[in-house]
Amino acid sequence: VKSVEMHHEALQEAVPGDNVGFNVKNVSVKELRRGYVAGDTKNNPPKGAADFTAQVIVLNHPGQISNGYTPVLDCHTAHIACKFAEIKEKVDRRTGKSTEDNPKAIKSGDAAIVNLVPSKPMCV
Repeated sequence: VKSVEMHHEALQEAVPGDNVGFNVKNVSVKELRRGYVAGDTKNNPPKGAADFTAQVIVLNHPGQISNGYTPVLDCHTAHIACKFAEIKEKVDRRTGKSTEDNPKAIKSGDAAIVNLVPSKPMCV
């Protein structure tokens, strides 16, 4: 890494949560795209998730959402379609406690723990 910047100002170091830009030796801007992930290949490199578990809250959706539904999600800077593989449980929005296991569907106002499968490799 040649340099690290935040809002076009040089940084000595970045901490988790900082949204930074950086220059790398022998890599041109044309080779990179939004959503790409950088990491150390020799020390626990980042990998795409085959699936992941998320807590979702349905704010406004017409009808019901059941297994197989595939919305486009924004996760960090990625914008990828992810399939609801399994709705594991419905939870209370305020307490986070389980109210129903393996529900058939969820609707507006519901919170749930779901297993999601990204349509393309995605680092969570």
